[in-house]
Amino acid sequence: MTAYLYLHGFASSPQSHKAQALQKRFQALGLPLVIPDLNQGDFTHLTLSRQIHQASEIILSQPGPTVVIGSSLGGLTAAWLGERPELQDRIEKLVLLAPAFQFLDQWLPRLGPEQVEQWRRTGSMAVYHYTEQRHLPLRYAFVEDAETFLEAELKTEIPTLILHGHQDEVIAVTASQAYAATRPWVKLVELDSDHALVDVEAEIWQHIQQFLGF
Repeated sequence: MTAYLYLHGFASSPQSHKAQALQKRFQALGLPLVIPDLNQGDFTHLTLSRQIHQASEIILSQPGPTVVIGSSLGGLTAAWLGERPELQDRIEKLVLLAPAFQFLDQWLPRLGPEQVEQWRRTGSMAVYHYTEQRHLPLRYAFVEDAETFLEAELKTEIPTLILHGHQDEVIAVTASQAYAATRPWVKLVELDSDHALVDVEAEIWQHIQQFLGF
């Protein structure tokens, strides 16, 4: 039996709007949707590597294949899961919602060189956490870890659906366009929405249903 795993976005949680909306959709079909807390109670020491390791353990614990759905940084995490040799025959399909491709290239310039340098020098920066509704410290190790992941190395041919808003102000849709352009196993659907995608939830579900054959 196929398992379904949802990976929430950066500075978010399993209580996010998209996570809860999708869980209700899956429940209506009698299908469990596993939504781990990628913060692990320690947002300060979050890294992409940690998220990949956490999700990998969940997939390896399933008796059958897994469909991974990821939002934003969770979408980037999902893409990298497919590169782990021990998971390549266990991941059935990927659904990426506004995936955070080119994450550092798009985020760090918005912070500005002075703030990035201060972050590097002090080792920590306050980041607003949307679920906690407060600023939490994030170690610069997050950046150093993310820099080791080169997206050109994402080459595993896992059937992938990307849903990305062309008004996305956080991760420009051009990042997903560039990713899909050189990977024929990837289908990109552009939506009339922003990064949150909350106003196209029903449309997203239609595309997911079609892609997963529900």
